[in-house]
Amino acid sequence: MEPRAILPGSKALTRVAVTLLLALAVVSTAACAPARDSKRTSDGPREAEAVAKDRLRGVLPDPQIAFLDSLEQSAFRWFWEQTDSTTGLTPDRAPTPSFVSVGAMGFALTAYPIGAERGWVTRAQAAERARRTLAFMASASQDTANHSATGAHGFFYHFLDMKTGRRYRDSELSTIDTALLLAGARFCRAYFDGSSDAERGVRAWTDTLLDRVEWGWVEPRPPSMALGWSPEAGFLPYDWGGLNETIILHILAIGSDTHPVTPGLWSAYTRHYRWGTFEGFEQLGFAPLFGHQYSHIWIDFRGIRDDAMRAHDLDYFENSRRATLSQRAYAIENPAGFRGYGERLWGLTACDGPIDTNVVWGGRGRQFHSYSARGATFTHVNDDGTICPAAAAGSMPFAPKECADVLMAMRADWGTWAMNRYGFVDAFNPTLNSRFPVRYGRIVPNAGWFDVDQLGIDQGPILAMIENARSELIWRTMRRDPQLVRGLRRAGFRGGWLDAAPAEWK
Repeated sequence: MEPRAILPGSKALTRVAVTLLLALAVVSTAACAPARDSKRTSDGPREAEAVAKDRLRGVLPDPQIAFLDSLEQSAFRWFWEQTDSTTGLTPDRAPTPSFVSVGAMGFALTAYPIGAERGWVTRAQAAERARRTLAFMASASQDTANHSATGAHGFFYHFLDMKTGRRYRDSELSTIDTALLLAGARFCRAYFDGSSDAERGVRAWTDTLLDRVEWGWVEPRPPSMALGWSPEAGFLPYDWGGLNETIILHILAIGSDTHPVTPGLWSAYTRHYRWGTFEGFEQLGFAPLFGHQYSHIWIDFRGIRDDAMRAHDLDYFENSRRATLSQRAYAIENPAGFRGYGERLWGLTACDGPIDTNVVWGGRGRQFHSYSARGATFTHVNDDGTICPAAAAGSMPFAPKECADVLMAMRADWGTWAMNRYGFVDAFNPTLNSRFPVRYGRIVPNAGWFDVDQLGIDQGPILAMIENARSELIWRTMRRDPQLVRGLRRAGFRGGWLDAAPAEWK
């Protein structure tokens, strides 16, 4: 068998260079969801739990809840205004001109039902935007021989041209970014269960997308799944393994009845898990917080366990809580002496940064990075003082008080430079606080380096996980998704809400 390298995560392959660097480091339903009972209107928010009752009331003070509502709405506004309203193509970032990110499109699809539920747009508007997105992607060219196609074998290229929707330059066919797109599509399919043309179109186009994904094709070294493929080089020489952002990818693949995967896929993925202790918290390790957040957007892991988690008497939700709190403890300890770190400033994940260089700063040698998978755990620490607000906001369900506290502190301490109409900028670094020739963003003297962009793959967790913390909207909807339930059960998950799902979904 051909030797393989196992990659423990890459922020949805948002930067191919980051993906390869991480990999090298490791080497040294066709059925419609049942209709809900709650009343719906065609042009306004539904009378649902999301609006009627905020689960954070009594947990957080009203000013914090009001701020979270504003932050969530700002992130929704980014998707609604930056996405092409005709094609549904979502840019990787804005306002800097960029290509389309297929992963960001999955977060955009997840955003539209939230916007309808909250009344930020009408249900009809949200359904039509989702329908156009899904129709465009389902109708786009799929061809392994055509280098300018949109995808192949049901998968999509990581980046697409913003005008044509075809492959952007030499980007790879991405398994995880395709999965993020499909997760958003499945959420739309389950949520938009009405009889309008738009809602019926959402379900039909989603089925078209799902039915043609040849999951087994991306197993060149079974039973593991490859990161991606390109027409120039074939399959990338790295497979997914160990805890990372791809639980949702594996569960969707395992749950497929049209193109089943090789038996043993899940055990092949989990056998590379690494357990340890960081800042006093025993946990399954992955350094950047996005790997502890992405799959949790669509899967409610509370109380359900697979064999790996049963052996350690916890679940993935609790593991993510520990990862979040250990990062906070790391910032309070602040071993590298970065400016501002502590209870009022913490949170490491993959994000933008100022520059790739080594400098002496504040009397110490510093390695600064541009885009990088920042993080801290017992496996490794990658930290240059750059904080990403999505790290805390995307962990809101796991530690609501600690996350809300730090987000409020970021607004109070840095909001003059770190916030705009779309919420927080992607990242900022208070340590780099005097004039320096950075490649990206801007330096505000005596304040720090601040990004000028928001990224779709960070706006997505901010929006979705604040909503899950407040109403569990995505979790409640996806618990009625047959493919998700089948995938979890086939992977060996049991307990909690999963045991109450229909027995025929297996």
